[in-house]
Amino acid sequence: MEDGLRLAYDTPIEWGHKAIEDFDMFLRDHADCERKASAMAMSFIAKCPDRIEIHQKLIDTAIEELHHFKMVHEIMVQRGITFKDKMPEDLYIKQLISCCRSSREERLMDRMLIAGIVEYRGAERFHIISKILNNKDLKQFYKNLYLSEYRHGDLFIDMSCTYWSKNYVRDRLNQLLADEAKICEGLEWRSALH
Repeated sequence: MEDGLRLAYDTPIEWGHKAIEDFDMFLRDHADCERKASAMAMSFIAKCPDRIEIHQKLIDTAIEELHHFKMVHEIMVQRGITFKDKMPEDLYIKQLISCCRSSREERLMDRMLIAGIVEYRGAERFHIISKILNNKDLKQFYKNLYLSEYRHGDLFIDMSCTYWSKNYVRDRLNQLLADEAKICEGLEWRSALH
């Protein structure tokens, strides 16, 4: 929709230091986020079987997110990290979803925009992680992910413009960005992406 979208809340660099205090836990959470992102992209197809204009983009995104999961999993295996029996609740996502409107069309639009916002937030935080990690390979890994996640954010915003006017999308996006900023300000920092 527009170049250089800015989040309404800038994550402080201190968040990154807190996040990697327990890097094994961060990696586990990161892997969980990637597999949820893949499933979320596919869920749009299930919810919108008639919106064929965006199906291929969603499939490609789901595959790319699953590939990210695979790469994080490989790092986990190298470090001897296993998954927990149950994925912990993501309060960030839960609070964002609660911002969705209730009518079918409005909810679909909000879910697309929220998907974009989540990708932008992930990009921002991967960029922070890439700056503070000492391991050269991990720094490059997170730098590459930052670029990919930002592109995914653009994709979800652009897909929403397939069905709604750019002005309407921009106005709603700005409201959701303000809501997301309040959510981020209220969340406890932990060894996790959100």
